[in-house]
Amino acid sequence: MKSVARTVRIVVTDHARPSLFPDHPSSYGITDPDEVRDLVAAVARVPPPAEDFVCMCQEEPKLMLYDAAGQRIGGFNGHWPELLDPAIPGSVPGRHRAAWAAAAPEALRAYAEGWARGETVRPGTAPPVPLSIVFCWLGTPPAGGDAARLLARRAPLALLEAATTDELAWAVRETNATGLDGAVDFFSSEAFTARHPKKRRVGATARDLLLRHARTRRPEHLAVLERRVLRAVEDRISR
Repeated sequence: MKSVARTVRIVVTDHARPSLFPDHPSSYGITDPDEVRDLVAAVARVPPPAEDFVCMCQEEPKLMLYDAAGQRIGGFNGHWPELLDPAIPGSVPGRHRAAWAAAAPEALRAYAEGWARGETVRPGTAPPVPLSIVFCWLGTPPAGGDAARLLARRAPLALLEAATTDELAWAVRETNATGLDGAVDFFSSEAFTARHPKKRRVGATARDLLLRHARTRRPEHLAVLERRVLRAVEDRISR
């Protein structure tokens, strides 16, 4: 496959391992030059199959290779359990998970590292951190849709789900634009919209901040917010 040297992005489709690792996506991107080089080298080392060869590796990862112009330049089914296995720390998914944990807010780094190792981490084991920071964490997804993208959503969501609506509403008022991205994501998600209507009543200030931000930055969530985030009679929180 002579064209692989022009590869700058690889999309991995891996339908088998998410059933074993719930936080591993079935498809993710690889754009880091070193990781791309590692996989391209692995592709180059694999001899082409014989013409009458029938592949039985339907559950192995499938790779699609793209050049700098975004053009697809090749595809490959391979057998690289160590390089693409999310259970192995040094694998590409393992690197993505470790990088995501290292970039977590300092107070939440140990909590993130537990998630990255595949452990079941209870929200109560995380140190107390302002929910405005958790909103920012949720609002900063990994670049390129990498193999840590499900972790980047589920780990902060677990902390937010454990909070009361009053606590969440106050955090909306304290957070910044990145945090409002995360807040709109959370308040429009099933994690919030499945709450009893009495627990979906949010003070006017926080609700208006959510709607205004969604209108300009996340219009796809606006209708859900308008319908499911109910207005409280007044802002009941005072500090």
